[in-house]
Amino acid sequence: MGDVLGSWEQWLEGAWLTFQLTVYGGALALVLALLFGMAGTSRHAWVRVLNRIYVEFFRGTATLVLLYWFFYALPLIGLRFTTMFAAVLALGMNVGAYGAEVVRGSIQAVPRAQYEATVALNFTPYQRMRRVLLPQAVALMLPPFGNLIIELMKGTAIVSLVGLVDLTRVSKNIQGSTGETVAAFTVVLVLYFVIAQVLQLLVRYAERRVDRMLGRRLPPSEPSLGTIAAGAPGAGVAG
Repeated sequence: MGDVLGSWEQWLEGAWLTFQLTVYGGALALVLALLFGMAGTSRHAWVRVLNRIYVEFFRGTATLVLLYWFFYALPLIGLRFTTMFAAVLALGMNVGAYGAEVVRGSIQAVPRAQYEATVALNFTPYQRMRRVLLPQAVALMLPPFGNLIIELMKGTAIVSLVGLVDLTRVSKNIQGSTGETVAAFTVVLVLYFVIAQVLQLLVRYAERRVDRMLGRRLPPSEPSLGTIAAGAPGAGVAG
């Protein structure tokens, strides 16, 4: 274990690359999810068709196969990407397809009365989406988006197969150099878990901020023992 923990610089470099892939891939996934998710709610059939083509194709293909396609296949026809860019594309486009369905469902889950009110106020379609529908849908999107970003983070492990030195590759390198299999893979297991918990905390913080912006009441906190005792029968009755 000492040799494994002594390679902390390698662990930090691997964690930093994993973090970068998560941020870049998550940003791409968010943009694609918003674009194609809103396209799925369009009144125009051809726009909805674009949504279905993107969602069904990228949701139905394995991320690893997409990565191989971007990294190995496309260069054969003249399209060359850096390893980092190919990894971000594969992760972002796959997770973005799932996110698009989250966006579409969240927008459609906004009460119909809200939409009718925007029509009565003579809002343009852009104003309806930006000022009424999308802000309320964001509160519904955040919990599933939190799950997707964690899945994306864990999915970054596949980039080790195309030469990027992320946490998974670091664990393999250290396991090979030290021979401590259990220790190396235990450390990487804990690191992935810690990163996932940090992401989850950030998502929950964003949920609370959005709830406050929308004027929603937060769930009440657990009552303290003092409060329970004060409300008990006979409490406050003098002996």
